[in-house]
Amino acid sequence: MEYVWPCLFAVFVWWFGTALVFMLDQLPRHTYRRTMWGATLMLGAALLCVVTLSERTTMASAYAGFACGVLVWAWQEIAFLTGVVTGPNRAPLPEGTEGFPRFRAALSAIIHNELAMLALGLVLLALLWDAPNQMALWTYLALWVMRQSAKINIFLGARNLGEAMLPPHLAHLASYFRRRPMNWLFPFSVTGGTVVAVLLALAAVQTDDPYALTAYTLLAALLALAVIEHWFLVLPLPLDGLWTWGRPASTPQPAPLRPQRNEPASLPLRP
Repeated sequence: MEYVWPCLFAVFVWWFGTALVFMLDQLPRHTYRRTMWGATLMLGAALLCVVTLSERTTMASAYAGFACGVLVWAWQEIAFLTGVVTGPNRAPLPEGTEGFPRFRAALSAIIHNELAMLALGLVLLALLWDAPNQMALWTYLALWVMRQSAKINIFLGARNLGEAMLPPHLAHLASYFRRRPMNWLFPFSVTGGTVVAVLLALAAVQTDDPYALTAYTLLAALLALAVIEHWFLVLPLPLDGLWTWGRPASTPQPAPLRPQRNEPASLPLRP
């Protein structure tokens, strides 16, 4: 059970946290101010907890550090999906745009969010520099690396793009996605994530320290879930319902993506 509970905790935080953030961002836009105030208070409490726990290396502090890292990550997710922190480009990709102009336009649509992620990571790094308990930092870094990998995979092309999870005010971002069965980066992403998850699991098995065992297991489980999430990108199944159970019935859906050049026009698109 010493390995089971951290895994169950990571699964619960991953699934419920994602669904809750999605549900909040699907509420009417007049609620976003309250949502962002609440998220900012949550961020402040998480950072205070990070500092308080920085010198403690117990099983409980590993769980708490993990939760704090996820809460810090959740702030930028909420800020992005509410449209508060996105980028200066709010227009759909002009049809026929390819190569570097497509990359530049896509980056301009999310650059403020990218800078926010970097800033929060630097804050955690500064707060936990040389601290014994760096669980929040490593949790945040794992989420950051795997999210960047997922973003690039979606940009290069994947079967399931998650456009149904975009709120209406971010529907233009779907025009920067590309639908393909797979892309060249995908095998490297899942292989790298799997190797690191296995190494962390082995480290957890080989230690007798309760803090290290819990920390390694939580991170291994989180990376394993991120790898599974990557596989969701290419499986021929509509899997958005894992998180969209909180969508209000009246929420409009983003427009279907237009087929990309060199793609079969008959490829079915998810609703």
